Amino acid sequence: MRDPEGLYEINPQVFDVPDGLPLIAGLTGFADAGSGVTQLNDYLIDTLDYKIVATFDTDALLDYRARRPTIYFDQDHLADYRPATLALYLAADEIGQQFLFLTGFEPDFQWERFTAAVLQLVDRYKVKTTTWVHAIPMPVPHTRPIGVTVSGNRVELIDSMSIWKPHTQVPANALHLVEYRLQELGHPTTGFVLLIPHYLADTEFPDAAVTALESISAATGLIFPTDRLREEGREFVAKIDGQVETNQELAKLVGTLEERHDSYMEGNPLRSPLTDEDGELPSADEIAAELQNFLALRRNGENDGPGLA
Repeated sequence: MRDPEGLYEINPQVFDVPDGLPLIAGLTGFADAGSGVTQLNDYLIDTLDYKIVATFDTDALLDYRARRPTIYFDQDHLADYRPATLALYLAADEIGQQFLFLTGFEPDFQWERFTAAVLQLVDRYKVKTTTWVHAIPMPVPHTRPIGVTVSGNRVELIDSMSIWKPHTQVPANALHLVEYRLQELGHPTTGFVLLIPHYLADTEFPDAAVTALESISAATGLIFPTDRLREEGREFVAKIDGQVETNQELAKLVGTLEERHDSYMEGNPLRSPLTDEDGELPSADEIAAELQNFLALRRNGENDGPGLA
């Protein structure tokens, strides 16, 4: 493997990064249900003060043909080219507590080298803890708080927050590998998987970002402003509730999910809110089919709502 240090460039103008800060990570590109990670990244960048500490080599890590950047065609010439970025930031929360924030696109190539580069940065800045967020679609109702599955080696967070602890194989993303390597080193690391209602997977669900921020706060003690997101979440849920009230099939779906969820949360060891009547996890194809059926109903004019098509 080539030297991972060649994969990123340190900003020489930022030389005042304190040792021992927490690292937060959120990369986009795979299974970002409810746009939870995208909203988290955008919200932190838009609302907090930050400095760029290091930038990664986009040409070495991104498959441009799979995720094409945008460029603006201005009548007769091209302008405003916006390449994808992946960078490490130094930021501060609402009360001035500093942290490192790794955000941008998930690498398409050189995962091992990228992971080694992240571990170098963790060592360089003597990072105290690493916390990352992921969001996946699950058959859970929007009428209940968003749950999380917690991975890593911080047992107190797993015991207190993880509502579902499966034995299953999952498609990995780059931060799974980072977590895996950090665990091997004994570095305190936590991954939060947001369990997003599958019928809202293709929307921008503000509550997903709120849960991401709350989870990060629980792991790091950082404080983030969430008033705007919470208000947007209330408006969004009110519109979804309006759709449910006028669609019998959707109401039945949500009611069934509520029953499973409530049964599980009451301590029933035989039924998870994430499983079907036989206790089996639905496949990705089954989840996609159910979502497509819901969207087809809306396209036929039975529903109007916040970007569900």
